[in-house]
Amino acid sequence: MYNSKKSCKFVQKITILTKEQHINYWVDTAQYDWTGTENAFGTKDYMHCLFWAHLVLEKLAKAHWVRTHEDNIPPKVHNIVWLLEQSNMDLGEEMMDFLKKFNDFQLSGRYPDYTLNIYKRCTKEFTYEQLEKVKEIRKCLIEML
Repeated sequence: MYNSKKSCKFVQKITILTKEQHINYWVDTAQYDWTGTENAFGTKDYMHCLFWAHLVLEKLAKAHWVRTHEDNIPPKVHNIVWLLEQSNMDLGEEMMDFLKKFNDFQLSGRYPDYTLNIYKRCTKEFTYEQLEKVKEIRKCLIEML
């Protein structure tokens, strides 16, 4: 039999976050994932390193999405370029072109059949070059918030 008094102790208090708190959530979790990116590079797990780097930029793009929209919950998409375009962000042609290609790395951790193709590209040198560009974009996105 259902006992409402007993089950009520499991009900959590719902907290409504401000827009600033939502933005801070995306920035803070992006910083946490940046640590994962650096750790993966250090252990030579280059494919996952780039997956995590994509996640960092995706979360920063979502912070911008929240900043520029009435709603505080961004769409559940992984395309960094789309999120930035929806936020009226233009990082310039070179960076946007890089991000169009970099979107490939959001797939590597999600779809095993895609992993082998990406894995072959992820040498130490390639990953290092990608991370240097990611660092530049990451810094830019944080400064623009």
